[in-house]
Amino acid sequence: MTPLVADPLLLLVAGLVIDAMFGDMPAIFRHVPHPVVLAGRAIAFFDRKLNRQARSETSRRERGIVTVVVLVGGAALLGLAIERACRGSLIGAAVEAVLIAVLVAQRSLYEHVAAVAAALRTGGVASGREAVRHIVGRDPISLDAHGVARAAIESLAENFSDGVVAPVFWYLLLGLPGLFAYKMANTLDSMIGHRTLHYRAFGWAAARFDDLLNLVPARLSGLLLVCASAFTGEAASGPAFRAMLRDAKKHHSPNAGWPEAAMAGALGLALAGPRQYAEGRIDDPWLGGGTAQARTADIGRALRLYALACLLLAGFILGAWLAAHLTPPG
Repeated sequence: MTPLVADPLLLLVAGLVIDAMFGDMPAIFRHVPHPVVLAGRAIAFFDRKLNRQARSETSRRERGIVTVVVLVGGAALLGLAIERACRGSLIGAAVEAVLIAVLVAQRSLYEHVAAVAAALRTGGVASGREAVRHIVGRDPISLDAHGVARAAIESLAENFSDGVVAPVFWYLLLGLPGLFAYKMANTLDSMIGHRTLHYRAFGWAAARFDDLLNLVPARLSGLLLVCASAFTGEAASGPAFRAMLRDAKKHHSPNAGWPEAAMAGALGLALAGPRQYAEGRIDDPWLGGGTAQARTADIGRALRLYALACLLLAGFILGAWLAAHLTPPG
């Protein structure tokens, strides 16, 4: 196989294109389990075996650390084995590109958030609550139509970092081992990294490790949204950049505030603010200086900004490859 076909940057661009075109590929995963589903089963097994209420919080925290080390390390080793098996053949390169597509969530995120807008438009607030339930961790039962719209936009911004930029970042740094390790860590956080009584000790390491892995991608996500807002008449890059710098650190998460504040500033909205979760109410300040009265149309604007940011991400990667390979010798 030629070095051109095996180039990680080109494989990454190919994976992003495949994901944009085909999304979750349900035709495949009706017959075989999705890798994230397999990760979830492994996490559930460790949860059942190690996170028993009879144990002390110290013991459960230690077992949570072991869970993170074993599962993230195992995912990285699996990624390394697959990467080596793929090396040296055109079929291997195709497999690697498809794996990237499977583990990046560009299209599925777009579709889930677009479904919230469609539900609000056709079925009102009750349908919107039901649709947004699939993409947020909070209880949507108390949300009005504006709250549902804000929740969808916030989820879009945060998951742009978690589901798109962070997998790309870790693949660029460490290849398939980095991508596999990140997806396992992120799945651990989504399943056990909660502040509930059952998970606050066992899930402590998962939550902290996910925070660490997303420190750089979250900030890159905010910058990508700022850049994207400069290329559309529906958003403003200056307010996006100022809101990100001013408000990102107000969020209770060390990372989610960066893309959320950039999105809020770009669209002239106020996002985050007080929210109700299963573990209790979080009285976060508002991000952005705009209105909290988000509408269905604002979800559409956010989706178009998100799509442009995804396009810019792929363009930057392709540009990096062109700069590295097509620059004439000096």
